[in-house]
Amino acid sequence: MKKYYTAEASEIIGKSQKTIIRWDDEGKLKALREPVTNKRYYTTDMLLPFTDDFQAEYISEKSNKVVPQEQFTVLELFAGAGGLAIGLEQAGIKCVALNEIDKYACQTLRANRPKWNVLEGDIKQYDFSNYKGQADIVTGGFPCQSFSYAGKRLGLEDARGTLFYEFARAVKEVEPLICVGENVRGLLNHDGGKTLQGMISILDEIGYRVMPVQVLKAINYKVPQKRERLILVGVRKDIAFDFEYPKPYKRIYNLEDALKQGDLFDTDVPKSIGAKYPVSKKEVLDLVPQKGYWRDLPIELQKQFMGKSFYLGGGKTGMARRIGWDEPCLTLTCSPAQKQTERCHPEETRPFTVREYARIQTFPDNWEFKGSAAHQYKQIGNAVPVNLGKEIGYSLVSFLNKYYS
Repeated sequence: MKKYYTAEASEIIGKSQKTIIRWDDEGKLKALREPVTNKRYYTTDMLLPFTDDFQAEYISEKSNKVVPQEQFTVLELFAGAGGLAIGLEQAGIKCVALNEIDKYACQTLRANRPKWNVLEGDIKQYDFSNYKGQADIVTGGFPCQSFSYAGKRLGLEDARGTLFYEFARAVKEVEPLICVGENVRGLLNHDGGKTLQGMISILDEIGYRVMPVQVLKAINYKVPQKRERLILVGVRKDIAFDFEYPKPYKRIYNLEDALKQGDLFDTDVPKSIGAKYPVSKKEVLDLVPQKGYWRDLPIELQKQFMGKSFYLGGGKTGMARRIGWDEPCLTLTCSPAQKQTERCHPEETRPFTVREYARIQTFPDNWEFKGSAAHQYKQIGNAVPVNLGKEIGYSLVSFLNKYYS
């Protein structure tokens, strides 16, 4: 098989064009989009699970682990509480500096890694030129913001005032071999796809070839959570070969794997502080079974709990939701008790504790979060899952091994 497919994708998986377009709309087989023409295309990785001759060993328990041939380095922007940084560290990549504006997240980073160079404050205040030649990689989870267009092609200056501009500016100043941006999957369609096209255009302008954008599902990378992250990779144009995304694993971990002793963790989850539901909400959630949600309530209680939302369309399956032991958790948010996104413990009628939150995001138990409980939940909810970061790290190590060899 070759690497990318367009119209012939339907022949490979034995379905009509209409079917795979419908699957794209439903999210079952989400197409990538060519930045200029918006044409659908698919990678080999995406199509193989839908083919009749799909081999189990392609998605298997074989590790993506690659050992660095020398010391590789990363400059991390928008570092948060360190989810991606820990993952890259576990893959063998050294962090030369991390920038983060949230003071509590900075306290977390310093408390756990006193030797890390934490650059606290607004990214706009920093000149990263002194890291030129010091960092093989620049990473950053910049927020998704619209650009002001100037002409048909978006350039770096047109993005001024956005945090992607600051990310691109840092890349331009450092000139790493490769840069990695991560974001929510909504960036694919933000402003009709123009925002992503603009980012690709800017990276091209400053000397980076953008790899086909992929949305990685955390559950495919040893994370017991249905979380998705869009990954935007730019390879410096003087490098002729491509970055290869980490291969997904066959095994899907669930909430029991996250919170109890097993293959993911050596012990049960430690006790910790946690939020509580108001009495009125607890009385409602007491009636929801494992893996259930608001539709499992008596009809009159459904109407009362949902209010006007009861009469609107959509499943709203995250509302009054109790997670089951045998399923991955739904995506964690920055607050564990919001009405739209309840994530209730399987057996006890309460939100997940701070340490349970951290386990679901695959943070090590010895990673200490600073600030109030609300600040800790926010740091964990915003993080890249550590195990996903580690798998991305292995792909970066593979890329850099190839470059330096």
